[in-house]
Amino acid sequence: MLLHVVHETRYAYSPVVKTAQHMAHLKPAHNGQQRLLSHQLTISPAPAQQSEAIDIYGNTRAFFSLETTHPKLKVMAQSLVSTSAPRVPQSDMPWEEVRERLRYHRGAAYDPAAEFVFASPYVPRHQDFLAYARPSFTPGRPLLAAANELMERIFADFEYETEATDVSTPALEALQMRKGVCQDFAHIMLACLRSLGLPARYVSGYLLTEPPPGKPRLVGSDASHAWVSLYLPGTAAAAGSWADLDPTNNRAPGEDYVTLATGRDYSDVSPVRGVLHGGANHKLHVAVTVTPVDPASAPPTIA
Repeated sequence: MLLHVVHETRYAYSPVVKTAQHMAHLKPAHNGQQRLLSHQLTISPAPAQQSEAIDIYGNTRAFFSLETTHPKLKVMAQSLVSTSAPRVPQSDMPWEEVRERLRYHRGAAYDPAAEFVFASPYVPRHQDFLAYARPSFTPGRPLLAAANELMERIFADFEYETEATDVSTPALEALQMRKGVCQDFAHIMLACLRSLGLPARYVSGYLLTEPPPGKPRLVGSDASHAWVSLYLPGTAAAAGSWADLDPTNNRAPGEDYVTLATGRDYSDVSPVRGVLHGGANHKLHVAVTVTPVDPASAPPTIA
């Protein structure tokens, strides 16, 4: 599937901002599951400096600085992405075996996925997460089957409500309220998995805004989206892999999803953040549109 993504972020400041430095994760991933064909980042007012770099998790992040007074900021990212249906992961490994393989002990082989077992700024370990996860993770149950049931329970037990939380709402509070948005549901599921000693990471991205005829419109398709990626250890014959799970929509992401970035939680991959001199108050407006494109009209260039 060929998808055109437009992500527009606008800030209005009061009082004006004198100088600012920003970091943005707005360039979609380019990997075996999706190809980034083109990408353009437009910033107004024009930055004094702008650059790109690859972070520790392999995401592309943009840096830009503004050195003149400005009452407003507009950041627009436009991307053309070719997506394909992901390979459906297969694993019958019991969840306890996965936990033990990722547990640290002297002489153990290093697995980079072990980093995603630990707590992170938005994903703490807590007994309440463990208690919520336990009914799905019964003794000897295969990891994928247990994780899928956990996803289904979050979808059934929680209400999607945009006004219930904001970006700073703790995952434990969202768990107690049983309300939130995709970011909250991803953080809750990550906290449940990590509380069990299982490695899982946060994925930011997008959904197709208008679904194909006959298909339901997914929740969260008018904004940046978030879901979970669970690590499946490899065997002697095969490397480890990651299985994506979307608790907001109770499904595995497919070709109608665009992956933007991955990290420990939202704090690693927030779309736009910055340090400002001035602008104590601001109004934020974000608009995301993902539309299908006729392949015959797409440019052949690669970003």
